[in-house]
Amino acid sequence: MREEEKKPTSTIRRILKQRWALSAIYIASAAIILAAAFLLQNSFNDSAKDGKEESAETGKNYDQPSVEVNSNLETIKMPVADADKTVIKKQFYDVNADEKAQEEALVFYNNRYEQNKGIDIAMKDGKSFDVKASLSGNVSKVQDDALLGNLVEVQHEDGVVTRYQSVKDIKVAVGDKVKQGQAIATAGKSQINEEAGVHVHFEIRKDNIALNPLDFVDKQASAIQSATEAEGSELDDSAKKEETPAVDETETDKEEAPAVEGPKTDKKESPAIEESETGTDESPAVDETDESTDLESGTDEEGSVPGEDTTEESDSLKDSLKQSN
Repeated sequence: MREEEKKPTSTIRRILKQRWALSAIYIASAAIILAAAFLLQNSFNDSAKDGKEESAETGKNYDQPSVEVNSNLETIKMPVADADKTVIKKQFYDVNADEKAQEEALVFYNNRYEQNKGIDIAMKDGKSFDVKASLSGNVSKVQDDALLGNLVEVQHEDGVVTRYQSVKDIKVAVGDKVKQGQAIATAGKSQINEEAGVHVHFEIRKDNIALNPLDFVDKQASAIQSATEAEGSELDDSAKKEETPAVDETETDKEEAPAVEGPKTDKKESPAIEESETGTDESPAVDETDESTDLESGTDEEGSVPGEDTTEESDSLKDSLKQSN
C-alpha cells in the first residue's frame, strides 16, 4: 500500500523537476486568464449595445425638450432665405415711437385702425418666397384664416412663440418638430393688409405679449427673456414709486388724528362742573338778604341817631333858659 501511495507523488515531483514544467504552468494560467477576460469583454459589449438601443428608443420621447434647449441658444433669424432681397412693408407699432412712425404702423381695415403687432416682409420684386422657421421649435398651431391669410405658430422655450401669417401651401402640422431655416409655408396675401401684397406677417411673442422682431434679430433667443425681465423690473419700480403717495396719505390721515381729541376737549369742558360749584358758591343770594337786613338796621340806626341829637339840643336850650332867668 505504501508503495502505491508514493507513486503519484513521485510522478508529480518528477514532472515539476523538468525545466519546461514551470513555463508550461505559466502559459496555461495566462491562457485561462486571457480567455476569461475575452468572455467578460464580450458580455460588456453586448450589454452596452442593449443600453444604447434602449436609450435611443426612450430618447425619441424627449425630442421636443432638446429642440427647445437648442433653440434658446440659437440666433434669431428673419423668416426668409435672403433678408437683403426683402423690404418691410409695415413696421411694428411701438408705443415709444413718434407720432409719424405710429401712424405708419397702423393697419386700416373695415373702417377701423389696428396696431400692427409684427412686421410685414415682402420681396423687393413682389414675388412669392418660402417662409423659413426663425427658430427651432414645435408647431403648436396651424389655422386657415382668410382674413389673416392663414397662420402657423411655433412654440419655443420660456414662453416664446413665433407666428407666421399671410401664408399658403403650409408644409407642417401641429406637433411637428421644425429646425431653424426649415421651409414651413409660402408667402401669400391677407384681407386685413391687402396693400402689402405677397408678404409674410412675422411676430415674436413672449407670454402672449407682442414684441418688435427687429429688436431681437441676430440675437440669441435668451435675449428675449432678459429683456422682458428688465422691463418687468422697471415696471415694478415705477409702480412702487407711484404707490408711495398712498403711504403718505395714510400718514397724513394719522396726523389728522387730532380730530380724535374731541373727547379730550369734552373732558376739559368740566367748567360745567365748575359752574355747578360756582352755583353752590352763589350763596351771595343769602348775602343779599343779609345786606338787606344790614341796610334796614342801618336805616334804623340812622333814624335813631337824629332823634338822639334833637333831645340833646332840647336839653341844652332848657339849660340856657334857666341861666337867663
